[in-house]
Amino acid sequence: MTADPMAEIREVFFQECEDQISELEMGLLRMEIGQGDAETVNAVFRAVHSIKGGAGIFALDTLVRFAHGFETCLDRVRSGRLAIDPAGMALLLRSADALTDLVRAARNGEGAQDARAQALATELERLAAKGDAKPPSAPTLPRAAPASSPLRTWIIRFTPKAALYAHANETALLLRELSRLGTAEVEIDSSALPDLTEMDPEDAYLSWTVTLATHHDAATLRAVFDFVEDDCDLDIFERPDFAFQDWDNTAAAESAPQPMPAAAIETLPPHPVEAMAAQAESAGTVGATIRVDLDRVDRMIDLVGELVITEAMVSQRVLEAGLARTSAIAMALEELEALTREIQDSVMAIRAQPVRAVFQRIPRLVRELAAQTGKQVRLVTEGEGTEVDKTVIERIADPLTHMIRNAIDHGLESPEARIAAGKPAEGLVRLVALHRSGRIIIEVSDNGAGINRARVRQKAIDHGLINTDAPLTDDEIDNLIFLPGFSTASAVSDISGRGVGMDVVRRAVQAMGGRISIASKPGQGSTFTLSLPLTLAVLDGMVVKTADQTLIVPLASVLETLRPDGADIHPLDNRTAVLALRGGYVPIIDIADVLEFGSRIGQPEQGVALLVESEGGGRAILLVDEIQGQRQVVIKSIEANYRAVYGIAAATVMGDGHVALILDVDTIVSATRESSRLEAPRSLSQVF
Repeated sequence: MTADPMAEIREVFFQECEDQISELEMGLLRMEIGQGDAETVNAVFRAVHSIKGGAGIFALDTLVRFAHGFETCLDRVRSGRLAIDPAGMALLLRSADALTDLVRAARNGEGAQDARAQALATELERLAAKGDAKPPSAPTLPRAAPASSPLRTWIIRFTPKAALYAHANETALLLRELSRLGTAEVEIDSSALPDLTEMDPEDAYLSWTVTLATHHDAATLRAVFDFVEDDCDLDIFERPDFAFQDWDNTAAAESAPQPMPAAAIETLPPHPVEAMAAQAESAGTVGATIRVDLDRVDRMIDLVGELVITEAMVSQRVLEAGLARTSAIAMALEELEALTREIQDSVMAIRAQPVRAVFQRIPRLVRELAAQTGKQVRLVTEGEGTEVDKTVIERIADPLTHMIRNAIDHGLESPEARIAAGKPAEGLVRLVALHRSGRIIIEVSDNGAGINRARVRQKAIDHGLINTDAPLTDDEIDNLIFLPGFSTASAVSDISGRGVGMDVVRRAVQAMGGRISIASKPGQGSTFTLSLPLTLAVLDGMVVKTADQTLIVPLASVLETLRPDGADIHPLDNRTAVLALRGGYVPIIDIADVLEFGSRIGQPEQGVALLVESEGGGRAILLVDEIQGQRQVVIKSIEANYRAVYGIAAATVMGDGHVALILDVDTIVSATRESSRLEAPRSLSQVF
């Protein structure tokens, strides 16, 4: 079977469509909140135009037709002929959603939703028609050049091929785009035009020469022709600025002959090919990027991980050989360790991407949910540029969707209820991302009614999840919503009420080595906070030993280490004890006992205590025999290579070649707290 020669080019086109759709959605959202300056409007127009041009190459007719109508409407907006009101803005947003669906359908080979696209195309046509009779307002530059940039004169020679028109592009739009960059003079060359009887209506016979005075550089001019450069002959080169001068001087200055400046003599235009090569070389030094297959990056990361393990093994062998730390070999190994860490950080940075890729899906979700629930919702996002590993980005999309659904469906009240409570009818959902202590923090908050704890508690009792007289704090009641099958919805709907939601969020977050916590105030709203590792490939951990087993405790979970005093240890029964610590009590977890490694060596006061914090903010003491140090380890999946193991998140290979298990601190602490709650006297209920 012969491989499709266009398949690779087609995939590149769809990858670029993702970038264009991202630019489109960002621009429309800025326009919606009143920040739609000329640059924003033109960025939106260029995104749709680029998608249309590429779709024409692959004969995606439905996508081309819809994008053409969308582009026409946006052209009226950017030319000043059409003012967008809220209803028009809503139409543009729905059209962006439809364009996204059409691109996805084309990529997956699915049937396009012609009926929906046609209905929106008709609405776009009506909206564009409103601007047809209105004269354009004062022209605005689509891309503002720095004021300090000198005025330069460029010659653009542009000869379309027949393929340019076959791919649904228009010469007039390209020339108009150039004219918006400065002062332009356009000359048409019709010398190749044949007699009417010999003319092919699908061929191209005209060419244009544009003389443009502008503050922009060659890269900006060439960007106008991004999607048609293969379908035309294009020359762009600079010449001395004779034709465009400031003629606002005195009459004598106008009539006096001007000698050619020395600088101008030195910059007489070279051959167009040489000029293009020089411009390409200078443009390539700024912001150059390449596309690399993700599998290659993953392979490189795996190899760097093996390099880290091998470096640790070599260091271990040198240590076992008893070489002095000041020896040449030991010093070279220290340099190798630092270099390896730098290589690892650099390689991991290649996979780092801004969370914008996930955040940009949320506005559409909010619009759809607001329409379904009849609520007025305003979304505010912050920190879209916060970078995190691509794997984490891919895996937080579903949990984030559940949390947004929960905030709108359960958190925000109806407009009538909000007004009755003295609040604005429009509810607010805030989505924030930031870096903190080597982790990424994502917050989803709303200004709704907050968690109805009495109702949550009663629902948990009705479902048999807790006992009627269970002594629960407010935080513990809030965390009941993460139990499997828990729901407070009174009726099943497309949004919620099927008992699936927040428990899925919690499991997904814990599977990534993350934590989720809740802060809620009745009548004021709730905030859900996700704390996630920046990458799922490496981990900063504390190496500990207990019952002759080497374990890794994630460093992000460890608050402090201490030697417990026997007088501060208070047994509750044969297996449960608490440690008095700074006026409070913290439950003690013997790791060797919990993981069934056998008995520890010695009494609790002879071990080392690690104060850790779980995902719900609860604290516990992990009791181990000794601490062997801290190191960055390469994470290897236990579940993928063996099976899920209670209390174990993953594994790693140590410097001596042995496998060390990485503790799942949240699971261990949560399970111990649940079992301890049933046995602890009520006077100590606040401990857990």
